[in-house]
Amino acid sequence: MSASRRSGTTDELGPDEPERDGSDLLAALLDGMDAALCAFDADGVVTHWNREAERILGWTAAEAVGRHGFAGWAVRTADAEEVEARLLSAMEAPGRQVHEFALLTKEGGRVLVRTQSAAVRGPDGKPAGVYCAFSEVHAQIDLERSIALSEALFEDASWGVVLVDADLRPAVVNAHAARALGTGRTSLLGRPLGELLSQGVEDLEGALTHVLAEGAPPAPAEMWVSLRTPEGEKRRCWRSGFLRLASPLAEEPVPLGVGWLFQDVTEAKQAEQEAAQLRFRAIQLHRAARAAAECEDPAEAATVHLDFSLAGFADHALIDRVAGGSLRDGEGPVRLVRAAATPSGAPGPSMLTGKAGLPVRYGDGHPALQCVDRAGSVRASAGAAGTEQAREWAVARQWPPDSVHALCVVLRSRGRTLGVVTFLRGAGRSQFERADATYAEDVAVRIAMALDLEGLLGSE
Repeated sequence: MSASRRSGTTDELGPDEPERDGSDLLAALLDGMDAALCAFDADGVVTHWNREAERILGWTAAEAVGRHGFAGWAVRTADAEEVEARLLSAMEAPGRQVHEFALLTKEGGRVLVRTQSAAVRGPDGKPAGVYCAFSEVHAQIDLERSIALSEALFEDASWGVVLVDADLRPAVVNAHAARALGTGRTSLLGRPLGELLSQGVEDLEGALTHVLAEGAPPAPAEMWVSLRTPEGEKRRCWRSGFLRLASPLAEEPVPLGVGWLFQDVTEAKQAEQEAAQLRFRAIQLHRAARAAAECEDPAEAATVHLDFSLAGFADHALIDRVAGGSLRDGEGPVRLVRAAATPSGAPGPSMLTGKAGLPVRYGDGHPALQCVDRAGSVRASAGAAGTEQAREWAVARQWPPDSVHALCVVLRSRGRTLGVVTFLRGAGRSQFERADATYAEDVAVRIAMALDLEGLLGSE
């Protein structure tokens, strides 16, 4: 191809190649528009009519172009004068004018349309005609509703809304989501989610990737995450819904990202978990009481209570009795002997060590001794120590090496201290909380009653 042909000049055009004046390009642009468009000259004669106008009204461009106004074909004769006046008034008015009126289809039906009309200026700057873009009112209202919904979601919604792009980075964030994530709306944009979440980011990104590939899940999902905050990590539960966003302008769905909507349900989930935990623990206490009632040996009944209490609560447990049977308040020094222990290896029932239990060599300040001195519960933990330091911490206290958290509860009956029950958790569990101590104290009351009964029977 010659340079002149590439540049658009006509020096070498053949006799059968007409010079292009841009009319074909204009026709293509008009026919490719999503809105219906027609134009009138200064006398009100239709000069342009695109395919969308043909789709809405049924009149082809050949049938429409050249007609004077809409009277008798696209508008009822009784309404034609008013419609034409409103359209042509745009030639004298600044900017665009918006009107609504009914047009007639080729089949005789009526369509309510919303029009935007504006003047077309000639080379001398004077009005040379009017162009009019129109669409069905319900389509326009649907568009306005969609825009209004988007604006409401990103301004006034009481739940978090985040638009995540195909690279899994926030592109738009509403105010509620910014507050939930502990950051500003603009500072969040384009940042990896891993900078905001210390835990749960893999699950969230996995969900977003799945939605991009497969579409929205059938139901909301509850996801636990840990937020990075200046005060430290903050554990939250978000009930999340996901929507895949695709471009409406492409023939094939082109993913634009994911719409992520979420609500913070942490308090409700924690209350739900606490209620379920209380129900389970109450059932365990009931089952333990029924099983212990069938034991002839009170010491065996004590281990039954211990074994039932471990489910979902602790990994190991120990019962240390006061040497000599009991200790009145104010008496001392305290000497403890091992009475029973759960196996630290393979799971199984607690093992009694017999009446002549071996003394335990707890050092000063040991949590079990503190528990006896205070006649109350004592919690201890290796904290954030490494694996080897936690192991040394447990061995120094004569607990199984995998122990990381401990809860010592005094055994009391008839105003006397009978010993201590110690519950131990490994690294896979959280520290003991106050609610855990309350449950352990309920278990300790039952164990103490069984051990006290054993002492009474042995003294007969």
